[in-house]
Order: sequence, then C-alpha cells, then structure tokens
Amino acid sequence: MPSAVFYDLEFTAWQGSMEGRWLAPGQFREVVQIGAVKVDARTLATQAELSVLAKPRLNPVLSDYFQQLTGVTNAVLAERGMDFRAAYDRFVNFAGDGPILSFGRDDLVLAHNLSLYGIKDAEPLPEHRNFAAWLRDHGVATKGLHACDVARVCGASFDGREHDALDDARSLVAGLRALIARGVRNPLESVA
Repeated sequence: MPSAVFYDLEFTAWQGSMEGRWLAPGQFREVVQIGAVKVDARTLATQAELSVLAKPRLNPVLSDYFQQLTGVTNAVLAERGMDFRAAYDRFVNFAGDGPILSFGRDDLVLAHNLSLYGIKDAEPLPEHRNFAAWLRDHGVATKGLHACDVARVCGASFDGREHDALDDARSLVAGLRALIARGVRNPLESVA
C-alpha cells in the first residue's frame, strides 16, 4: 500500500531568532522534535504517527522562548530525548520509500543538522515535496503562516498544540483532506 509522510520539525530558537534568520552568534537551527504522520497515498487514512525528541549538541539548554513556544521543556528533553542521529534514523525508517512532505523546506534543516554534526554516513531522506508550494499553487496564501495554521486556513479544525511537531504534521494532513473534500485533486495520486 503506497504511503506518504507529512512531517514537521521544531528546532532551537530564541526571541527574535526567526526574524534574524538564526544568524546571531551561537544560534543554530538544531532539531529538537520531529513529528510525522504516515498516510495512505490514495485515501489519506492515517497509518501511523511518530514523535521523537532530539537533544541539541551545540545549545543543549533550551531557551525559555522555545520552551514556551513548543511546550518541550529541558526536563522533558532530558527524560525522553535522544541524540539527533538516532532521531533522524527513526524518522527515515518511519518514512520508508514514500515521499515526505513538509510546510517549506524542513528537509534542508535536517541536512543542515547532519552537516553541523559531521554525520556523513546517514541514510538519505526520501523524496521531499514542499507542501507550502503546492498549497500556494492551489490558492492558499501561505505567507506568514506556520504548519499549525494550515488546517484552519484550509477549512479544517485544529485541536492540537501549535508548534508541537506531531500536531503540526496533523494540521498539514487535515488541511489536505479539507481541500480534497472541496474538489482539489490529491497531490499524492502519482504515489498510489
């Protein structure tokens, strides 16, 4: 059964880091959470979900800003977090052979983390698709939005926590389902 994975990342951030594009000294976009929803490419039925926490190596203490934004605390990370390499491997294994879709270019953030940590022998990511570009092609204004906003702007409800990577991935799937219910063609038909 062909499948596709919608995913989202949460990565280290500080007050103003997004506006400053993480260019301040010592600021890196280190992955802290990977959330993913695997769906049947034809029916969009959820097949499985994944949420993993990764411990940042260069900035191991999460900022107050990040903790308030995501709900991921230093205590939770210490208890449930794993090394980025292990989290990355779990995500790649979870994704399998189908395409992965994110709101923007989260694939580049994953690749940046591999480079940042000097990881050269990791399995490559599956084919990545920019879901935000597809939404724009279908009349959805995405400027200033985040993955958590997609369900709402597409006419679906969002019951999760904003900036929780798994809930944000669920928002992407809910948005796609809402658009397809209104007659938009399923972008995953080529997978099925």
